[in-house]
This record gives sequence, structure tokens and C-alpha cells, in this order.
Amino acid sequence: MKRSRNAADDRRRRQMFTILWTAALSLGTIILIYKEQTALLYILATVGVTALLLVVGMSDLAHAEKLTSDPRASADAAAIGSGIPPVRGPRQS
Repeated sequence: MKRSRNAADDRRRRQMFTILWTAALSLGTIILIYKEQTALLYILATVGVTALLLVVGMSDLAHAEKLTSDPRASADAAAIGSGIPPVRGPRQS
């Protein structure tokens, strides 16, 4: 009989997969350090940072604000970060 999978099982499986990948990459790095393969480590580190920057760049593009003709909608980002209430509508004196 097929066992149904729930969210906790999926989370546990993803967590185990992440732990295994981390352990394998750590072991590979330790072996390369032990064998003094610094040139290979340098190349792998450069490729890894480049991949990380691409992932971060693409994720920001996926969640970008919709373009609007109102420049105030995106200009309040600093106000949100500092706790100042955003300005909506024309300013009143």
C-alpha cells in the first residue's frame, strides 16, 4: 500500500538532502585542502560565488515591483526601512 506523504516528511527529506550536500561539499573541500589543490579551490570558489550572485540577481528580478508611472511608490523604500510612515498623495503644509 502506498504511504501518503505529508508536509513534515517532505521538509525532513529536503533537510536531509541539504545536510548530505553540505557534508559532501565540505568533505570535498577538506580533501582538496589536504592535497594542496589551491588552484582548483580558487576556481571552484570563483564559480560558486558567481552562481550565488546569479541566483540572488534572478530572485530579485522575479519579485520586482510592477512598473508604475507614480515615482512615489518606489521612493518610499527608505521610509519603510527606517520606520517612517510612507507618504501617500500630495503633501499638506
